[in-house]
Amino acid sequence: MVNGLEVIDLGVTYEGETLLSHLTVGVGDEIVALLGPSGSGKSTLLRCIAGVQQPDSGRITWNDTDLLAVPAHQRGIGLVFQDPLLFPHLSVGRNIAFGIKDSSRVTELLALIRLPGYADRKPETLSGGEAQRVALARALAPRPRMLLLDEPFGALDTDLRRTLTTEVRELLKSTHTPAIHVTHDEDEAHAIADRVVYLADLQRSSRS
Repeated sequence: MVNGLEVIDLGVTYEGETLLSHLTVGVGDEIVALLGPSGSGKSTLLRCIAGVQQPDSGRITWNDTDLLAVPAHQRGIGLVFQDPLLFPHLSVGRNIAFGIKDSSRVTELLALIRLPGYADRKPETLSGGEAQRVALARALAPRPRMLLLDEPFGALDTDLRRTLTTEVRELLKSTHTPAIHVTHDEDEAHAIADRVVYLADLQRSSRS
């Protein structure tokens, strides 16, 4: 048993197409990068863990507690997408504070993401990298037990991706937040993660 997240024999189909089949993987106190070709089910796996999508079969547990019986908003799992999805009508500070009560957390997180003094800025004034940092801070604000990152750097240029890869790894380690990071970039995967998992290999071995 893994001390943390366990995905056990997971299966997902959609309109007759198999997206995941008999998938088993565990994530402990670590950053795991998830690699695989388009259509291999990486984003589907994250949605199932977060509670946005229900699998057709299998189990998802946290320290042996059944997560599938827990509503998404009670799972304590943060999700960051390629698009930052910031609320355009709210300031940076209010975006980060959305859903939490501790206003001092905003100042703390702005310092952690290296954007001190940005609390009153509006999202449209941010660069792509700054917006993604704010999205990350918003996901970390409620102190999640795990963070899921679905290709968060995919729309950024190469130099900025390298910078953010280093910064995000440091941030996750400093906040002791386990994470699953989805990417198509093998160099990025090895730079950010403690362990790299190839989703296609997992599904192939589960069927053999």
